[in-house]
Amino acid sequence: MEGRIPVAVRIDRLGVIVGKGGLNKRRLEEAFDVKIEVDDAKGVVYIVPTSSSSPFKVLKARKAVEAISLGFSIDDAIRLSEALVDFATIDISDVARNRHDLTRIKARIIGTHGRFKKTLEEMTGTKIVVGDKIVGIIGDYEQIRVAREAIERILRGLSHRSVLQFLESETRILKRRRIELWEKWTAF
Repeated sequence: MEGRIPVAVRIDRLGVIVGKGGLNKRRLEEAFDVKIEVDDAKGVVYIVPTSSSSPFKVLKARKAVEAISLGFSIDDAIRLSEALVDFATIDISDVARNRHDLTRIKARIIGTHGRFKKTLEEMTGTKIVVGDKIVGIIGDYEQIRVAREAIERILRGLSHRSVLQFLESETRILKRRRIELWEKWTAF
């Protein structure tokens, strides 16, 4: 692969990407088999493929940098190096009519003292960050699907209670599916 892939990063999150003494930068480079260049002045991180980089790893490195820029920790972002773990976003500014509405929607997603967001993460097995206008989700495909649907239900104005009922139903189905897959896999 050739070329550098630019990723715009919030200036206040560049320090997280670099880390103390460049530790986080090295961790990202090792996890995704890429080189990372940081342009502090422009607020841009460049993902530079190495001779052994796969396009898949480069794409995952880009998603990891985007996740860190949104507010995820370095450890959560490095989970993206796992094949089945992905990063998805929901733009909540599309639903909000004004700044006040956006604040209200974010508060509904987070819940009182962060309880709803924490419950959502625990029930789906995801990590979630609520940014200024974007909600980020890290998890596997099924986990992201369930978390996304729950958040979209909140955006449509459904009550927390009805969303929690949806989550209980979906997480039961998800657990049952995983147990069935595990049993099939171990039968070999």
